[in-house]
Amino acid sequence: MQIFYLSRQATIALFFILWALLQYMASFICRKMSDSHFQYDRSIYKTRGWEDHGRVYERITKVHKWKRFLPDGASIGKSGFKKKHMTSFSSDYLERYLVESCRAELTHWLAIPPFWVFGLFAPPKVIVYMFLYALAVNVPCIIAQRYNRPRMARMLKKQTEKLSKQNS
Repeated sequence: MQIFYLSRQATIALFFILWALLQYMASFICRKMSDSHFQYDRSIYKTRGWEDHGRVYERITKVHKWKRFLPDGASIGKSGFKKKHMTSFSSDYLERYLVESCRAELTHWLAIPPFWVFGLFAPPKVIVYMFLYALAVNVPCIIAQRYNRPRMARMLKKQTEKLSKQNS
Protein backbone atom coordinates (compact mmCIF):
# COMPACT_ATOMS: atom_id res chain seq x y z
CA MET A 1 0.00 0.00 0.00
CA GLN A 2 1.51 3.24 -1.15
CA ILE A 3 2.11 5.61 1.75
CA PHE A 4 4.61 8.09 0.28
CA TYR A 5 3.86 9.96 -2.93
CA LEU A 6 6.92 11.28 -4.75
CA SER A 7 7.47 12.54 -8.25
CA ARG A 8 8.17 9.90 -10.86
CA GLN A 9 11.83 10.93 -11.13
CA ALA A 10 12.29 10.91 -7.35
CA THR A 11 10.63 7.49 -7.11
CA ILE A 12 12.89 6.01 -9.79
CA ALA A 13 15.99 7.52 -8.17
CA LEU A 14 14.87 6.22 -4.78
CA PHE A 15 14.37 2.73 -6.23
CA PHE A 16 17.94 2.63 -7.52
CA ILE A 17 19.31 3.86 -4.21
CA LEU A 18 17.12 1.53 -2.14
CA TRP A 19 17.97 -1.57 -4.15
CA ALA A 20 21.69 -0.87 -3.84
CA LEU A 21 21.33 -0.17 -0.12
CA LEU A 22 19.19 -3.26 0.56
CA GLN A 23 21.56 -5.53 -1.38
CA TYR A 24 24.54 -4.08 0.45
CA MET A 25 22.80 -4.51 3.83
CA ALA A 26 22.19 -8.20 3.12
CA SER A 27 25.86 -8.59 2.26
CA PHE A 28 26.98 -6.61 5.31
CA ILE A 29 24.83 -8.72 7.67
CA CYS A 30 26.21 -11.97 6.28
CA ARG A 31 29.83 -10.77 6.36
CA LYS A 32 29.44 -9.93 10.06
CA MET A 33 28.10 -13.39 10.90
CA SER A 34 30.47 -16.00 12.29
CA ASP A 35 31.71 -18.71 9.95
CA SER A 36 30.05 -21.25 12.24
CA HIS A 37 26.69 -20.21 10.74
CA PHE A 38 27.84 -21.34 7.31
CA GLN A 39 28.40 -25.07 7.47
CA TYR A 40 27.65 -26.58 4.06
CA ASP A 41 26.22 -29.80 5.47
CA ARG A 42 23.68 -28.11 7.75
CA SER A 43 20.25 -26.52 7.43
CA ILE A 44 19.43 -24.57 4.30
CA TYR A 45 22.85 -25.12 2.72
CA LYS A 46 22.69 -28.90 2.70
CA THR A 47 22.33 -30.42 -0.74
CA ARG A 48 18.99 -32.18 -1.00
CA GLY A 49 18.49 -35.53 -2.72
CA TRP A 50 16.41 -33.98 -5.50
CA GLU A 51 19.34 -31.68 -6.32
CA ASP A 52 21.34 -34.74 -7.40
CA HIS A 53 24.64 -33.30 -6.12
CA GLY A 54 23.93 -30.04 -7.96
CA ARG A 55 23.34 -31.74 -11.31
CA VAL A 56 19.67 -30.72 -11.40
CA TYR A 57 20.77 -27.12 -11.91
CA GLU A 58 22.90 -28.18 -14.85
CA ARG A 59 20.06 -30.12 -16.47
CA ILE A 60 17.39 -27.47 -15.94
CA THR A 61 19.28 -24.18 -16.23
CA LYS A 62 22.55 -25.06 -18.01
CA VAL A 63 24.29 -23.17 -15.21
CA HIS A 64 27.78 -23.98 -16.50
CA LYS A 65 27.13 -21.84 -19.58
CA TRP A 66 26.15 -18.63 -17.78
CA LYS A 67 27.58 -18.69 -14.25
CA ARG A 68 30.83 -17.06 -15.38
CA PHE A 69 28.85 -13.92 -16.25
CA LEU A 70 27.62 -13.46 -12.67
CA PRO A 71 29.38 -10.78 -10.65
CA ASP A 72 31.56 -11.88 -7.75
CA GLY A 73 30.37 -10.13 -4.60
CA ALA A 74 33.86 -10.34 -3.11
CA SER A 75 34.63 -7.01 -4.72
CA ILE A 76 32.06 -5.28 -2.47
CA GLY A 77 34.13 -5.60 0.67
CA LYS A 78 37.85 -5.70 1.27
CA SER A 79 37.51 -8.94 3.19
CA GLY A 80 35.59 -10.68 0.42
CA PHE A 81 36.54 -14.16 -0.76
CA LYS A 82 36.72 -14.46 -4.53
CA LYS A 83 34.81 -17.49 -5.74
CA LYS A 84 34.84 -16.84 -9.47
CA HIS A 85 38.11 -18.71 -10.07
CA MET A 86 39.71 -21.24 -7.76
CA THR A 87 43.19 -20.21 -6.72
CA SER A 88 44.07 -23.40 -4.86
CA PHE A 89 42.92 -26.96 -4.33
CA SER A 90 44.18 -27.27 -0.75
CA SER A 91 41.84 -28.51 1.97
CA ASP A 92 41.99 -25.15 3.73
CA TYR A 93 41.02 -23.31 0.56
CA LEU A 94 38.16 -25.71 -0.20
CA GLU A 95 36.83 -25.41 3.35
CA ARG A 96 36.95 -21.61 3.06
CA TYR A 97 35.27 -21.78 -0.34
CA LEU A 98 32.43 -23.86 1.10
CA VAL A 99 31.89 -21.42 3.98
CA GLU A 100 31.88 -18.45 1.61
CA SER A 101 29.56 -20.24 -0.78
CA CYS A 102 27.04 -20.64 2.05
CA ARG A 103 27.55 -17.00 3.01
CA ALA A 104 26.88 -15.93 -0.59
CA GLU A 105 23.75 -18.05 -0.77
CA LEU A 106 22.32 -16.59 2.43
CA THR A 107 23.17 -13.09 1.23
CA HIS A 108 21.08 -13.63 -1.89
CA TRP A 109 18.20 -15.21 0.02
CA LEU A 110 18.15 -12.20 2.36
CA ALA A 111 18.21 -9.79 -0.59
CA ILE A 112 14.87 -11.06 -1.95
CA PRO A 113 12.30 -10.29 0.81
CA PRO A 114 12.83 -6.50 0.95
CA PHE A 115 11.03 -6.14 -2.41
CA TRP A 116 7.87 -5.18 -0.50
CA VAL A 117 9.49 -1.93 0.69
CA PHE A 118 8.93 -0.46 -2.76
CA GLY A 119 5.19 -0.67 -2.20
CA LEU A 120 5.54 2.22 0.23
CA PHE A 121 6.56 4.50 -2.64
CA ALA A 122 4.69 3.14 -5.65
CA PRO A 123 1.37 1.62 -6.72
CA PRO A 124 0.75 -2.05 -5.82
CA LYS A 125 1.59 -3.38 -9.29
CA VAL A 126 5.15 -2.12 -8.82
CA ILE A 127 5.60 -4.58 -5.94
CA VAL A 128 5.11 -7.43 -8.41
CA TYR A 129 7.81 -5.97 -10.67
CA MET A 130 10.16 -5.51 -7.73
CA PHE A 131 9.57 -9.12 -6.65
CA LEU A 132 10.35 -10.35 -10.17
CA TYR A 133 13.44 -8.15 -10.24
CA ALA A 134 14.59 -9.52 -6.86
CA LEU A 135 14.19 -13.06 -8.16
CA ALA A 136 15.92 -12.31 -11.46
CA VAL A 137 18.92 -10.78 -9.72
CA ASN A 138 19.31 -13.24 -6.84
CA VAL A 139 18.08 -16.66 -7.94
CA PRO A 140 20.84 -17.16 -10.55
CA CYS A 141 23.43 -16.51 -7.83
CA ILE A 142 21.71 -18.97 -5.49
CA ILE A 143 21.63 -21.57 -8.27
CA ALA A 144 25.35 -21.07 -8.95
CA GLN A 145 26.19 -21.60 -5.26
CA ARG A 146 24.01 -24.70 -5.00
CA TYR A 147 25.56 -26.06 -8.21
CA ASN A 148 29.19 -25.46 -7.19
CA ARG A 149 29.04 -26.38 -3.51
CA PRO A 150 28.45 -30.16 -3.88
CA ARG A 151 31.35 -30.39 -6.33
CA MET A 152 33.66 -28.56 -3.93
CA ALA A 153 32.45 -30.74 -1.05
CA ARG A 154 33.28 -33.87 -3.06
CA MET A 155 36.77 -32.51 -3.78
CA LEU A 156 37.30 -31.81 -0.09
CA LYS A 157 36.04 -35.27 0.88
CA LYS A 158 38.42 -36.94 -1.59
CA GLN A 159 41.34 -34.91 -0.25
CA THR A 160 40.44 -35.73 3.34
CA GLU A 161 40.16 -39.44 2.55
CA LYS A 162 43.47 -39.36 0.69
CA LEU A 163 45.19 -37.69 3.65
CA SER A 164 43.64 -40.23 6.05
CA LYS A 165 45.01 -43.11 4.00
CA GLN A 166 48.45 -41.51 3.84
CA ASN A 167 48.51 -40.98 7.61
CA SER A 168 47.40 -44.50 8.49
